[in-house]
Amino acid sequence: MFIDGEWVSARSGETNSVVNPATSEIIAKVPKGGVEDAKRAVDAARDAFDKGRWPRMSPPERASIIYKLADLIEQNIDQLALLETLQQGKTLKLSRDSDFPFAVDNIRFFAGAARCLEGRASAEYNGVATSIIRREPVGVVAAITPWNYPFLMLAWKAVPPLAVGNTVVIKPASVTPLTTLEFAKLTDKAGIPKGVVNVLTGPGATIGETLVTHPGVDLVGLTGDTLTGRRIMELASASVKKVQLELGGKAPYVVFDDANLEAAAEGSMYGFVNAGQDCTAVTRLYVQEGVYEKFLTMVVERIRKIKLGDPKSRETDMGPLVSQAQRLKVEEMVASGLKEGAKLLIGGKRPTMPSPLNKGFCYEPTLFSDAKQNMRIVQQEIFGPVLTAAPFKTVDEAIEKSNDVIYGLSSSVWTKDIFKAMKVAGALRFGCVWVNEHGPLVSEMPHGGYKQSGFGKDLSMYTFDDYTEIKHVYIDLMNENRKPWHYQLYGPQ
Repeated sequence: MFIDGEWVSARSGETNSVVNPATSEIIAKVPKGGVEDAKRAVDAARDAFDKGRWPRMSPPERASIIYKLADLIEQNIDQLALLETLQQGKTLKLSRDSDFPFAVDNIRFFAGAARCLEGRASAEYNGVATSIIRREPVGVVAAITPWNYPFLMLAWKAVPPLAVGNTVVIKPASVTPLTTLEFAKLTDKAGIPKGVVNVLTGPGATIGETLVTHPGVDLVGLTGDTLTGRRIMELASASVKKVQLELGGKAPYVVFDDANLEAAAEGSMYGFVNAGQDCTAVTRLYVQEGVYEKFLTMVVERIRKIKLGDPKSRETDMGPLVSQAQRLKVEEMVASGLKEGAKLLIGGKRPTMPSPLNKGFCYEPTLFSDAKQNMRIVQQEIFGPVLTAAPFKTVDEAIEKSNDVIYGLSSSVWTKDIFKAMKVAGALRFGCVWVNEHGPLVSEMPHGGYKQSGFGKDLSMYTFDDYTEIKHVYIDLMNENRKPWHYQLYGPQ
């Protein structure tokens, strides 16, 4: 682990194994950190914030170091992308051509954007003093990152707080810690001072909860499932600690009968990105009655073309799920859909794979039709390559069904009618609505959820609202010993 600028083992001496999901082979061992390790990391981050140079650097100085970090990541992108694929199971073409280039772009954006923080105008609002707004870093940020996009979410959760002068303790998911450890090496090489970046590996039940409850941590940022988000809010409430949460999703994909069906069918394949382990992924197809059967036929045709295999091969479209536990969860949800009466159109089982991939955690891309709104597969996040489909008649019915889940992260609407598109986009209770598209994000625009998909924003200038405090500074201009209003405290008017 990387604590206070040094590489250290866990105090217990214990380790965890990191498994390649494609073959189930152990590819690394990392320290199994515990409570004492977490406390040491927080102490290092606290000391670096309270006494160190990083929060007191000028924005251009911090930005120059973060730009160097981005350059180092870019220089090592091939090795990092391969390591991401080995530990997580996603295809190399996804990690190399999407995750890492986007992460580098994000990091460069955050470095520059942190130089442009704004407050409201300074002015003499009461006529006798000047009021100004200061934006200041919150302090020590605990960044808890997920296993589906280990490095990309690291860029979103750790770099914005760093860019505005915070120090961080990063806790990657236990099954995918390797690229986060490489990130720590590169922060050191870029010149970020010791104690500013700390990385802990180990179980969330001990490390995560220690970070959330530690009085030295000022804010906890999490990308993860909604259940974990609820637990963090519960623990953080004891110290009224700030939290920033990007949680689960159950994205509706609304296709009207006037849509470009070819484009919509192609776009629906985003339901299988990263083997469906993506909280913005397409999950619920709502298709207008007149084109329902035709559209599902088009979707099935495309699903049949998805190539499962070795994620290191650029010919592979979909790799394994991240773990055996995740595959078992997906299988249980699929069994639930069958039991509740949904119609299985394709998939729904483990594929036959050649050795050594037959020991991995692959699962076929799956589509259910005629899924009722109250079914578990419609209401709950599956986080696997499973789509559901249901017909609708009217615009209002499409909106009602789309909104009828606890989640509110992403959604899309497909139609050639701009008026219809704008009406639906305005009515959907989701943090992102794509029109005639699904999936693309840009550094300049915010990403975050409504409802139980969390609060706070990743990406864009809006993310800095989470990682800065707003301070009012009041400067007297009268230079008088006794002010006119002092009679309200004592003495005559």
